[in-house]
Amino acid sequence: MIDLVKNEEKRTVFFLLLSACSLVIGFFQIGNLSVDPVWVAILLCGTPIVKGAIVGLVTEFDIKADVLVSIALIASIVIGEIFAAGEVAFIMAVGAYLEERTVAKARAGIEKLVRLTPATARVVRDGTEEMIPAEQVKIGNTLRVLAGETVAVDGVILKGKTSVDQSVMTGESLPVDKEEGDEVFSGTVNQFGTFDMAAQKVGADSSLQRMIRLVESADAGKAKIVGIADRWATWIVAIALLAAAATWFATGEIIRSVTILVVFCPCALVLATPTAIMAGIGNATRFGILVREGDALERLSQVKRIAFDKTGTLTYGKPAVTQIHSIDDALGEKALLALVASSELRSEHPLGKAIVAHYRQKYGALPEQPETFELLAGRGVAAQVTGRKLLAGNEALMAERKVTMPEALLSLSENAKRDGCTVIYIAEHPRAIGMIALSDTLRPDAAQTIDAIHQAGVRTVLLTGDAAPAASHIAASAGLRDVRADCLPENKLEEIHAYQKAGEPVCMVGDGINDAPALKAAFVGIAMGGVGSDIAIDAADIVLVSDDIKEIPHLLRLSQKTMRTIKINLAASMALNFAAIALAITGVLTPMIGALVHNAGSVAVIIHSSLLLKWRKIK
Repeated sequence: MIDLVKNEEKRTVFFLLLSACSLVIGFFQIGNLSVDPVWVAILLCGTPIVKGAIVGLVTEFDIKADVLVSIALIASIVIGEIFAAGEVAFIMAVGAYLEERTVAKARAGIEKLVRLTPATARVVRDGTEEMIPAEQVKIGNTLRVLAGETVAVDGVILKGKTSVDQSVMTGESLPVDKEEGDEVFSGTVNQFGTFDMAAQKVGADSSLQRMIRLVESADAGKAKIVGIADRWATWIVAIALLAAAATWFATGEIIRSVTILVVFCPCALVLATPTAIMAGIGNATRFGILVREGDALERLSQVKRIAFDKTGTLTYGKPAVTQIHSIDDALGEKALLALVASSELRSEHPLGKAIVAHYRQKYGALPEQPETFELLAGRGVAAQVTGRKLLAGNEALMAERKVTMPEALLSLSENAKRDGCTVIYIAEHPRAIGMIALSDTLRPDAAQTIDAIHQAGVRTVLLTGDAAPAASHIAASAGLRDVRADCLPENKLEEIHAYQKAGEPVCMVGDGINDAPALKAAFVGIAMGGVGSDIAIDAADIVLVSDDIKEIPHLLRLSQKTMRTIKINLAASMALNFAAIALAITGVLTPMIGALVHNAGSVAVIIHSSLLLKWRKIK
């Protein structure tokens, strides 16, 4: 399919170049040709226009700009004004090609979601494991999920403890600890250990399949903006035909009537929007912004609210050490961090890796290697470092091992949790000796970006799958006034629909697979290109290639500038057309000169639009 699209585009460009050459040869009468070379432009560029106009009229009685162009083409040919016909056909073909380049290409986001669906599931029957197709899993079946495997259906854990990567569904940056009685969802990934689960929602009812349906349906209500020339086509055709008929009736000169049809052809109108949008897209590209949808800038200029995802969008999406507290007088912060980093050295858990990375970044190589190491799935680790038997993990691990938790440490951990941190407790049995808090860190330019958006008169909201404490902390740090926490994909979708139903077109900014439905449903979707998933990028209208959210205010201002440019283009082209009509009625313009005059209007539109390429508002 992609090859077919590329071949079609190459053929269109070849035809346009061939037509341009034929017009130059015909205008300057180069060579002694028996047939006017302008016929090449008429056949290559004009035939599709006439065919499209006839099909639209016959099948749907749809009057577009092509109808007037077809009438002008045929009338020019009838009276022998071949160059005028070829020039009009060529300009319209160029406009159509530019429009083609600015519309969306076929996207493969849904197919990528489908590929996330596990093909098989491990069913346990009478103590024996059996691999079966995932679609054959029945409610009540017992499934076994090994480390690294993707959960096939929704269900509840019957046996085992683990951590599950739920970023597909919730966008949470950290794996979630699970134990017996906890729910797990299809499409999520088991990080450690093995667990057995009871299937509860299978087939089309599973979480991943519901998300696929959301992505498929979310785009249905997003109407594409109709080209301005086609929107006004009925009036343009009626006025042009009426003026031409009245002139012929009053003067008896058909050549004046044909000239009116030629100069009234909406070439500049057709070029007004796509040239400005393409220049706007070119401007955006200079700042690491890829505009994937042709009308995205037009829609962005109408946005009243921007909704941000948290993880990977306003934040980096990776845990980082933010607090270290030792309550052992013999251990300073550095010594405590060294012990924990050594304990976590062999851990594959993101929190453990973050602690090791923090020590290495701050102090260099670790001084000690663990003498023993044990991964406690869903709890933490147990290790021996320099003869000291240490535990590093969550509150459940401390409770299991009957570790004494001093009030001072509990108070510190509660404060950290209120700031949205995840707490790792460190114990040397039977007593806790400290804690390390980790959290997702805010991008340094996030607060400045949000402030600039507010200054532009656009409201903001945070839509995140994270828990309320983490969401509120990040929102307060970034300057976001509205927060919606614990959002699943369908919840984000509901929030966006509610805003848009209330008359607030929403721009959604996100990065994860779980953001794909919201990106599609929003009036405009912006995806993070560097850290973002392919599925989120495929669902978006605009991609921040380098994840630079500070360019969003420029993008907003650029969309508004692009719309102003389009309106000026339209006003100027209409003014030129009416002036040319007046000259045509009085006989000052011939069809050929009229074609050149109206061609000059098209060139003026292109030049004015090109000024957008290097535009940037000085702060």
